[in-house]
Amino acid sequence: MKAKQEFKVVPRLPRKLTPLRRMAYNVFFSWQSGIRDIFQRIDPQLWETSGHNPVVLMGLVDQKRLDELEHDAGFVSQLEEAANRFDQYMSAQPIDQDRTLVAYFSAEFGLTTCVPIYSGGLGMLAGDHLKSASDLNIPLVGVGLLYQEGYFAQYLNNDGWQMENYPNNDFDSMPVLQVKDANGQPLKVYVKFKDRQAAIAVWRIPVGRVPLYVLDTDLDENPPDIRATTSQLYGGDREMRIRQEIVLGVGGVRALKAMGVTPTVIHMNEGHSAFSALERINILRKDYGLSFDAAREVVQASTVFTTHTPVPAGNDTFHPDLARAYLEEYGKELGISWPVLLGYGRVNPRDDNEPFGVTPLSLRLASHANGVSKLHGLVSRRMWQSIWPKTPVEDTPIDSVTNGIHVSTWASREISRLYSRYLGQDWKEDPDPEHIWQFISQIPLSELWRAHCHCRERLIAFARRALFRQLKRQGAPALSLQRAMEIFSPDALTIGFARRFATYKRATLLFSDPDRLAKILNNPERPIQIIVAGKAHPQDNDGKAFIKRIIHYSREERFSNRVLFIENYNIFLACLLTAGCDVWLNNPRRPLEACGTSGMKALANGVLNLSILDGWWDEGYAPQYGWAIGSGEEEANQELQDLTESQALYNLLEQQVAPSFYNRTSDGIPLAWCEMMRGSIRDLVPRFSSHRMVRDYFERFYRQSSDRYNLLTANNFKAASEQAAWRQKLMTSWSDVAILDLSGVSSEAKTVGETLDLTVKVKLGALSPEDVTIEVYYGTMDHQGEFTDRAITPMSPVRKFEEDGSWLYETKLACQKSGRFGYTARVTPSRDKLGNPFVMGLVTWA
Repeated sequence: MKAKQEFKVVPRLPRKLTPLRRMAYNVFFSWQSGIRDIFQRIDPQLWETSGHNPVVLMGLVDQKRLDELEHDAGFVSQLEEAANRFDQYMSAQPIDQDRTLVAYFSAEFGLTTCVPIYSGGLGMLAGDHLKSASDLNIPLVGVGLLYQEGYFAQYLNNDGWQMENYPNNDFDSMPVLQVKDANGQPLKVYVKFKDRQAAIAVWRIPVGRVPLYVLDTDLDENPPDIRATTSQLYGGDREMRIRQEIVLGVGGVRALKAMGVTPTVIHMNEGHSAFSALERINILRKDYGLSFDAAREVVQASTVFTTHTPVPAGNDTFHPDLARAYLEEYGKELGISWPVLLGYGRVNPRDDNEPFGVTPLSLRLASHANGVSKLHGLVSRRMWQSIWPKTPVEDTPIDSVTNGIHVSTWASREISRLYSRYLGQDWKEDPDPEHIWQFISQIPLSELWRAHCHCRERLIAFARRALFRQLKRQGAPALSLQRAMEIFSPDALTIGFARRFATYKRATLLFSDPDRLAKILNNPERPIQIIVAGKAHPQDNDGKAFIKRIIHYSREERFSNRVLFIENYNIFLACLLTAGCDVWLNNPRRPLEACGTSGMKALANGVLNLSILDGWWDEGYAPQYGWAIGSGEEEANQELQDLTESQALYNLLEQQVAPSFYNRTSDGIPLAWCEMMRGSIRDLVPRFSSHRMVRDYFERFYRQSSDRYNLLTANNFKAASEQAAWRQKLMTSWSDVAILDLSGVSSEAKTVGETLDLTVKVKLGALSPEDVTIEVYYGTMDHQGEFTDRAITPMSPVRKFEEDGSWLYETKLACQKSGRFGYTARVTPSRDKLGNPFVMGLVTWA
């Protein structure tokens, strides 16, 4: 029987303890150990059983305990100090807020264990993005979904097969706050699912200075199937997925509007939020009477899109019939026909068999698109080049911004104390990280080693307890439970492998030759132990089979004290592993790892990386920082690749990794190893931090996009309407554009230091020089006449030929080095009028 009415009883906080409430409802505590210490001090046991959730803690703590703490001078002093720091942090004004506001959309956010609305690296990246934006005072808000069940909790059956369970999230026991309207009622916005209306509630999660707004369809007024839309992250079928993406994209933009939040830039973190671009067009049409074309100019100029997926199959697509059922009527609101809207979501708009994809839609409606590492940017350009068939791969409008991690979230308590001692207390918010991190060299190797050993000891203690709980749940005998509490050594070389169990990550590569691996791990003088963790997607049976295989190996006598799989990988476990392991192993099949930020989290703790040259490690690797498996090969024969790289991995463990770890001084310190730890922290952490990443986005994309938005929306959108008309002129006149003549090379070779005078004669038709950019495209060539690299130099108009209306352009090329060179010329839309001249797909070559 259900209650007729409900009410809540919350603790009565004594006056001196009132700061606890505002700190409990801001996940700033997730990267501030001082605040966590306060909550732990209230009731250490309750802090652990609450899952480090201050809201649960404050709801369950005994009133008598709070009254005692009010008279505890030491606690009150500690609380006042933390509250003052918190208030000082929160009072800072965002930079550039008069002209910039970014709305960052993502389907998942990894903030802290007690807000389980994440599954893996995409969510971790999104959470770290918000935290760095907060630390750097970037004017930004987040938009996501508040899942009733989140991602699944993992457990293994007795045979080692992954099972899933979906615990319900109690929003009242999480650091989330319901957004209210002007009348004090819960704010709601609405979207259409076919011909039915879906109500959406809006919640707010304070992330330091940044608000994260999350959307929820689990409302009484919605029918059961609509209520379930935000039940599970990456759950359900294709229809559930398109509903979630409508809620996130369309509902997210409507929620911002309802709250009076008008972003100048939308950043779509993956294609799940692609519909946000369409809804912004919709609002501009309805509220300001703009044409679709003019509204698109505003939206495209102010949209940033980040793709994380290096394989076509990983990008969301929907059958045209399903997409039509949900979007055809919406297309009419946008003022475009269904075939036109469908074409925006296709690589080839004329291919009737192609599904509707949110990645092509996002790429077409963004002025800035990027992969998440340099290598991934190249992979993405190759993957999506067909959208712009006349543009070379290197000019395909997909850039790269390498991911980073929020160092103060992922650095352990022990390592953070070293940073504060030698970098200064303000290292977490320092605006010049490259400079400040050079002070890492002052950390004595002995101190760094002791701090790391504490982290390893804590990890091993946790691993023993975790194994004990796993075995006890499975009904293991007493002897097995006793052995679980003795497994592993806190002094042995410990390797960590923890991530999603997607098959391309090759979790079982290390077990390719079990006999050789057993000899390596059980070397009596140089023992090695391996901790594995990670989840396979509920529908990924191949990934589940990988987990089962590792579990079966771990039960063999030769591996029983050397290999351990810990269930239910989450943020808390990730923090323990990336701090307590000595080596972080990553062996994806290159180039399928878009970035791989777990290795960066290990890096922040001085843990050394042993990895395939893929993702970020392809940029970060040098012999003084860690080890590379292979040399960046991409082998078509996967079986041969696995054999070659597994043997390379074994050789590294035997010949380099283990010898270096166990080569100790008389006082037990591996000096060479510690030098690698210190050097990798000093040189790589500032390069692969989310502070650097967010600054890159702000300086390269956000500012430019925001300036374009402000320009196009000024004077009642005058520039937007003019830009739309100009684009239409380009589209109708471009067929007349041609390069009639290209000249400059004589029969004699040039010498280094000379210049090459180049001219082109160009037919522009109805266009003028102000409408176009004409460039020389030149560089070295291979034996087939293909460019091996290229540079671009703009050309200037010098005269018009009145007889035929063509134009003469010229420029000079400096011959700076010897070799075989070639050049050509091209015409594109004006770089001055478009933030990105390639997004229109218009280019004419000589």
